[in-house]
Amino acid sequence: MQDNRNAPLGCSQDQRGTVCIDTKRVLDCCRDRDCYEDTRVYLTTYGEEILASATNVKTKCATILWAYVGIDEVPFNNGFYQVCVKYYVLLEFEACIGMGRSQTFKGLTTLEKTVILYGGEGRVTSYSSSPVNNYCNIGDLNTVGNNEPTAIVEAVEPVVLGTKVKDCSCHCGCECTELPDVINGVLDGELVTNSTGPAIYVSFGIFSVIRIVRPAQLLVQATDYSVPDKECTVACDDNPCDLFRTMAFPVSRFRGTNAPCDEPVRGTGGGCGCNKR
Repeated sequence: MQDNRNAPLGCSQDQRGTVCIDTKRVLDCCRDRDCYEDTRVYLTTYGEEILASATNVKTKCATILWAYVGIDEVPFNNGFYQVCVKYYVLLEFEACIGMGRSQTFKGLTTLEKTVILYGGEGRVTSYSSSPVNNYCNIGDLNTVGNNEPTAIVEAVEPVVLGTKVKDCSCHCGCECTELPDVINGVLDGELVTNSTGPAIYVSFGIFSVIRIVRPAQLLVQATDYSVPDKECTVACDDNPCDLFRTMAFPVSRFRGTNAPCDEPVRGTGGGCGCNKR
């Protein structure tokens, strides 16, 4: 049998240090800033009771719990795909109750967006080895890949732009849609989707990056692994202060308002747990 380890062609290392890797190649991407005005927030029975007796309500923070990302080929436009994103956002509110008391409660809402990106026109079917597959047992047929592109969404926590309380009994067009049962589990109780009492509407701003990737084989320059020059620091049992003196001073933590922060614009109420690292 011919030895292919030194073959000049194919995915093999040559004398110049070029190797072939199997990875994900970005075919198209985009960034966006989406503004969602007056989005209906769904509450539990507990939240509905607090809202009904509240004199004032503000949004403390908003967090993306999960996002559904779907991808479908665009008809009559070979290589282009429609990416549909649906965010599930958890909100925490603070309501003013009589006699100067305040209570917090949570709600849930969904935000959707759609973009069209180029994802290539690959039409191959891929198979791979698996420990559960053998010559007499083909295992799970779901392990077969069709080389379709994958959509990836990256988003920061929503920026809360405004909060409104409206009376749904005035036929103001409440968007009372059903939510998946698996999302209801994050709250203490089941969400009320057919309420006729006061309703909360929140405006959001979301920064996001969406990209489409596809499996690809690439040639890259590679070098041998080198031993690092930095030595590991070992704590001294006799004098623990020796280890502390080797640590860099955290200058960035003392810069006040100039320090980087995950929290959005001050006063917007977005970004739960800023600087919790």
